[in-house]
Amino acid sequence: MRLGFFTMPMHPVGRDLTATLQQDRATIILADRLGFHDAFVGEHLTDRLENIPNGMLFLASLISDTRTIKLATGTSNLSYTHPVLIASNAALLDHLSLGRFVFGISAGNIPSDAEVLGHLDEDRGRMFAEAIDVILEIWARDPPYDIFLPDNRFPVSTRRTLVPELGVGYLAKPYQKPRPEIVGTVVAPYSKGVVLMGERDFHPLSANFLMPRWVKTHWQNYAEGKAKAGRPADPADWRIARTVFVADDEATALRYGRGPDSPFRFYYRQLKAKFDRAKRTIVWKDDPQQPDHDITEDLIVDRLVLCGTVNSVVDQILALHDEVGDFGELVYAGMDWFDEELTKRSMVLMAEQVMPRVNAALGRRAAAQ
Repeated sequence: MRLGFFTMPMHPVGRDLTATLQQDRATIILADRLGFHDAFVGEHLTDRLENIPNGMLFLASLISDTRTIKLATGTSNLSYTHPVLIASNAALLDHLSLGRFVFGISAGNIPSDAEVLGHLDEDRGRMFAEAIDVILEIWARDPPYDIFLPDNRFPVSTRRTLVPELGVGYLAKPYQKPRPEIVGTVVAPYSKGVVLMGERDFHPLSANFLMPRWVKTHWQNYAEGKAKAGRPADPADWRIARTVFVADDEATALRYGRGPDSPFRFYYRQLKAKFDRAKRTIVWKDDPQQPDHDITEDLIVDRLVLCGTVNSVVDQILALHDEVGDFGELVYAGMDWFDEELTKRSMVLMAEQVMPRVNAALGRRAAAQ
């Protein structure tokens, strides 16, 4: 099982933007040195807490300061930008990183982002689907492209202005052939979108703020999509994000992981407020019929923050594996540095002690079977 990293990021209102950007960069540089496989970075235009407006630009700043970690958009919001621009920028980042790029995609979920761009009343799910179709065609075709897909609002052609001898009318293709890995974040229980991911050979990343019973449904639907495409589903392609904190002693783990001043509690308090407004509280429930008023901050933190000493966290990850089935990557969710020393220590323990023990245990199980 690989170890990945994901940050939205989420910082308290009032923190200096420059300071938080440098902190987020330092976290991913540390993840690279610890051998994390990849790092997903979110983007939001109008959110003071989730304050990276352009994930690709942020990731580009990390290329020279990292060695092996794959740099992933988490996600690129396809309904916000013309697909020609996204395709070209993604191809550029893929070349600059020499193939250390993962293309994470979504429609974009913050209504204020859509409003500021004039898209609030648009069907952003449809815009997303149209955009990814065009991006893939751009990467697959040569000039003049002539991409005129049925019922698609994004025609793409350079036929009238193409000058081959001058190199005019060309769009960049990615460094990786035929394209970078494409990953979609999955939030909804029984998501139909993950069926389409399987059909198109995109890879799912199950969100860290989803109860395990709903996470399990993502694999079922992904396997269904792969079967429709006539291909077997490989658990190595499935990423599951979880909120994890590891400490040298149990008291510190519980205080910093779930206590009243915990960055994890702050994170879920903010998410709960947003999800309550969006009427998406099902992600916190074990039963769709459970009343909303049963979903408390304490319940969410207790169920979704995996925290403890090394052995305790190993046991919690193995229990998750037992519940949802085999998967290829545990994606460690990054928080604000309420305490820099504890934040870094958790990442070190996770990479150097927790994951080797998890993989050793899974190896023993596989051998026994």
